[in-house]
Amino acid sequence: MKTTPSKPIPATPTSSKTKPLPKSNIYPHGLIVGQGEFQYRVNCEWGMQDSEKYPVENCHDLAMDSQGRIFLVTDHPKNNVLIYSRTGELLDAWGTMFPGAHSIRIVNENGEEVIYLVDSGWITNRKWDGVSTDAWDSPTNKVIAQSGFIAKLTLDGRLIFTISHPQTIGVYTPDQPFRPTDIAVAPNGDLYVTDGYGSDYVLHYSSNGQFIRRWGGANNANAECNLVNTHGIEVDLRNPNDPHLIVSSRGECKLKQFNLDGTYRGTIDTAGAHIGGPVFSGDHFFAPVCWSNINGKTVDNSGFISVFDKNNKVVANIGGTAPSYKGGQLQPMCSSWDVFNHCHGLCIDENGVVYVGQWRANQTYPIRLEPV
Repeated sequence: MKTTPSKPIPATPTSSKTKPLPKSNIYPHGLIVGQGEFQYRVNCEWGMQDSEKYPVENCHDLAMDSQGRIFLVTDHPKNNVLIYSRTGELLDAWGTMFPGAHSIRIVNENGEEVIYLVDSGWITNRKWDGVSTDAWDSPTNKVIAQSGFIAKLTLDGRLIFTISHPQTIGVYTPDQPFRPTDIAVAPNGDLYVTDGYGSDYVLHYSSNGQFIRRWGGANNANAECNLVNTHGIEVDLRNPNDPHLIVSSRGECKLKQFNLDGTYRGTIDTAGAHIGGPVFSGDHFFAPVCWSNINGKTVDNSGFISVFDKNNKVVANIGGTAPSYKGGQLQPMCSSWDVFNHCHGLCIDENGVVYVGQWRANQTYPIRLEPV
């Protein structure tokens, strides 16, 4: 399907109250961050919009299409998808049917690009008490949980099909929650879904949405096969003869490797980092870190981005402390407190520019990281 290039929507500067402020409380626009060959200038003003017209809640994930347009998913009830040019102009905004919008993938299928959008299963609570944000079982919390789903869409948002709660096909029991967090698409079109806010399985489907298998969960004989808050997933194609999956076990501060049939093959330690799924760029991959784990505690506003080399070793932390290995063991990593709140999703263009979306960052827009 060919699409007509969109005309930019005129931008209105946002209020200073919407500027992203890390824990340092210093506006990081223009700051140089990172280490070694992975150093970037922070551009906080790239995607700012009129927050009255085009609000965001959490900027959960980003993806780029073949035209170079950047699709952002947010769980704001007014709009779920914002589409940007690379220069930060807003080209389009649509969608109110994805209240728990959490992850997005854009793939080419038989010459036509399509969207896979993951809704994690929550809605804004019209009975919110104006205070509660983490009391998920409270009837007055800001958001309340429901079942999630995966939607396959055209680039302009028309629905093709959905994948719903696995109880409908006898894979889950009715009492098992299904609140998916991410999706990966294999070269043959097979779909791999992480149920990171639900029952912590990876669910494998055909390209038509037919269930094939599941694995993970919490009670495997080999504990390395367990997944805890399995937040992100991607197919590692760096060696075309050995495609496999890298899956985040965010609650364990680990990335786990599985063959495409679900058999376990290894663990990548991410000490101190509650890490999301990988985003590949050449021989490297980048992974967003939502929180630093400090002395066994998850600390708010402590996100950063880890960069891994072809051997799956951390070579840089953008917005974090420089990685260090002692005796081959990765030492605990931590935020540098001066750039991010909670890194959640990202995409990377062919020039190495990184576009970062954040969770709980005071409803601010994505940050652009420009290589220096």
